[in-house]
Amino acid sequence: MTAIWVAVLVTAAGCYALKLTGLIVPRGVLDNPRVRRFAELVPIALLAALVAVQTFGAGQSLSLDPARLAGLAAAVAGALLSPPPEAAA
Repeated sequence: MTAIWVAVLVTAAGCYALKLTGLIVPRGVLDNPRVRRFAELVPIALLAALVAVQTFGAGQSLSLDPARLAGLAAAVAGALLSPPPEAAA
């Protein structure tokens, strides 16, 4: 087995273990406001990090080409100018 497949299998096992941990955490822990806030913000931070890497990453370096910056600016402007979800209903 190559090193890549070992890495894929270890990553898959880690993801499964993380998912399982989320299911077996006692309800009392999740009722803690600090834990709840952490659980709400971590996915947002991870998604933002993934978007930043995919937008500005080019291999092992950062690239700031005009097309990607324009697309990012349009997305941010659209998000800022759109009405809140409760106002749209």
